[in-house]
Amino acid sequence: MPQARFPNITGVKIAERWFVLAGVALLGAITLAGLIVTVYAAWLFHDLPDASELADYRPATATRVYAGDGTLIGEFSDERRIYVPYEQIPLPVIQAFLSAEDSRFFEHGGIDVSGLGRAMFKNVFNAATGRRLEGGSTITQQVAKNVLLTNESSINRKVKEAILANRLEATLSKQQILELYLNEIFLGYRSYGVAAAAYNYFGKSLDQLTPDEAAFLASLPKGPNNYHPKRHPGAAKGRRDWVLGEMGENGFLTPEQVATARARPLVAQDAPRRAQYADADFFVEEARRQAIRRFGAEEVNRGGYYLRTTLDPKLQSAARDALMKGLENYDRRHGWRGAWGTTDFAEGWQRTALAGTRPPERRSWEAAGVENVAGNSVRIRSAKDDRVGYLLTGDAAWANANRPLKRGDLIFVEREGGQYALKQVPRVNGALVAIEPQSGRVLAMVGGYSYALSSFNRATQARRQPGSAFKPFVYATALEGDYTPVSIVLDAPISFAGGPNGTRWSPENYSREYYGPQTLRRGLELSRNVMTVRLAQDIGMKNVVSLAEKMGVADDLQPNLSVSLGAGETTPYNLTAAYAAFVNGGRRVNPYLIELVQNRDGETIFRADDRRCRECGRAFSGQESPRLEARGEQVIDPITAYQMSSMLEGVVQRGTGAAARGLGRWVGGKTGTTNEYRSAWFVGFSSDIVVGVFIGFDDNRPLGSGETGATGPVPVFTDFMQVALREPPARPFVRPKNAIFRTVNGIEEAFRPGTERRREEEQAPAPEIPLGPQNYNEVLRREQEEAAGLPPPTTPQTTTPPPPKKEPAQDLDGLY
Repeated sequence: MPQARFPNITGVKIAERWFVLAGVALLGAITLAGLIVTVYAAWLFHDLPDASELADYRPATATRVYAGDGTLIGEFSDERRIYVPYEQIPLPVIQAFLSAEDSRFFEHGGIDVSGLGRAMFKNVFNAATGRRLEGGSTITQQVAKNVLLTNESSINRKVKEAILANRLEATLSKQQILELYLNEIFLGYRSYGVAAAAYNYFGKSLDQLTPDEAAFLASLPKGPNNYHPKRHPGAAKGRRDWVLGEMGENGFLTPEQVATARARPLVAQDAPRRAQYADADFFVEEARRQAIRRFGAEEVNRGGYYLRTTLDPKLQSAARDALMKGLENYDRRHGWRGAWGTTDFAEGWQRTALAGTRPPERRSWEAAGVENVAGNSVRIRSAKDDRVGYLLTGDAAWANANRPLKRGDLIFVEREGGQYALKQVPRVNGALVAIEPQSGRVLAMVGGYSYALSSFNRATQARRQPGSAFKPFVYATALEGDYTPVSIVLDAPISFAGGPNGTRWSPENYSREYYGPQTLRRGLELSRNVMTVRLAQDIGMKNVVSLAEKMGVADDLQPNLSVSLGAGETTPYNLTAAYAAFVNGGRRVNPYLIELVQNRDGETIFRADDRRCRECGRAFSGQESPRLEARGEQVIDPITAYQMSSMLEGVVQRGTGAAARGLGRWVGGKTGTTNEYRSAWFVGFSSDIVVGVFIGFDDNRPLGSGETGATGPVPVFTDFMQVALREPPARPFVRPKNAIFRTVNGIEEAFRPGTERRREEEQAPAPEIPLGPQNYNEVLRREQEEAAGLPPPTTPQTTTPPPPKKEPAQDLDGLY
């Protein structure tokens, strides 16, 4: 009966049991899910960056290098970024990026839900039609991703991005977020941030950009390589025009402005440049080395420093042009070496020809192939534009005299009128350094023929024997002692023990002749080797080396007599700086390239001129202008310095540097040629600039017979100084206040007080004649009598000497 009245009671109990079990399972699942979410959230948040750190975020920023006149000459960076505060970013640039990336940026709170929905809806259509899918990330999300997160593509990263975007909006203002975005984002062409991109793509600062240029930059965040202006010009212009349209839709541009901007061609630089001024590669690299030694590589490459240098762009360009011309002239004197390649003129030959290593500094050179040779009539075809022309007859004859040209030769040429000049990249190299003698500021530096072909800086890194360019330090040592410019030294054969293989060392003059008693001035003007050695022996080589080291020539010179003729080693940089003391009154100045350094906040952290001026901050009330102490350590007497500058002016007016005489008065210098013509030098100066020129091979092979300091370096110096002396022109050397001046042999000489009377007691020089075997013994006897204190005879005790021999016109210096 009970079973009949309640037939389903057992089923109900079973259902209830299952219901309870299901509830327990559901509760467990919810609990488990909550636990999983909790664990996931804990894992997600444990390494989530702190958004508040971005308030003091300092991205890696390029150090920019400027010349003394403000010209940008270089950049040091791991990432090319120029950080620009929001207030300095022009409105059109901001509007372009908002239109392209996040038009509701100032309305949403970090995540644009409606924008994300629109992007998803559009992507259905885009996927069906094969168009590019749109992203839904806001600018805030992109900042979170670019600055705080990695580039991994995952759900975890997207969740973190959304969380951080909300935190950023709560921590930073919209302007701060936009500032971070516009300075951080990569835009291709090695550019990080809009300022670097503006410079790299268009060679402009941000405030110089036109709306179409700003729109192009705003088109790049989605894919810089896809819109490369040179590799994909059509896609690049199309994307730019789309951004312009969006700017119009958002009310930033009128329809007329959009149409005008779209009509403009997209013109970008062929490649990113660190600076428009391209003549200072050696200088900039040396400045980088010095900056790293002072501040460290991390700060220099990422710290965003402002670095002002001592460079004078006008002089730097003149230095580069003069040295390149001089090295090419040397190369021309030594003949054509032959073609740098060959071709059969098959299809595509131009690509091979254009790949030839042309010095980029010679932008007018172009590769060409020789098509036909008929004597000195040589027809060539340009690989650049397939134009046909003929070599200059003289150039063809020059080449054919050494290695005759033939069909298929690949050569470099330069257009001259309706024909082509034949060009050749020199193998010889050299350096030029120009320094302001009063301060040590390096005004120009060229360390070789072409930085692109060889970055080795021969101005600062090549240690070579200076040859006779060292002699002024011997004469300065003598003048610091008891000698005067008119003191007499015998120019006659001399020898010393200690030569190679037990032989005696017998220095010779370049001319292999000897000219008897000569004044110090004449010995320096004509670079007499034997006089210099005899003088060095008398004053002591230890004294010579000591003074040379004090003046900055080198710090490892040996007190050997051969060093008096330049057998020690130095660099053009150091030798040129050492000559500055002859011009500035006897003070050693340390050369430098970096004038001022400021950090990214505009704080000065280094200043080369550390002299203090106590009166400079006072208000003017009629008092005398403040006076700063002269820079540098006094290493020689001001009178000695003036005597040397005057004697070295004589080298240019009457001596081995006479090829520079056309520069006029108040220009001095000294040639130098080392043994076997391995190195050629000239260090010259006016009152306001000291210039050192060096020419030599990197492997120190001989330059060739006759390649003296006067042959190669002096013309380089002259070409440079013709530019340098335009402003300011040469002016008289500063006369020391306490010097006594007397005219001797038609030349006004300076004396230290008391030494001017000594010249009247000295023996007047004998006739300037070469000493041959017939009178050498008489000269030695005369020298011995003078040493013994005997009065010299009034006339030589020999037969009547031959008439004076005309002195050779070429450079009369040399190591031996």
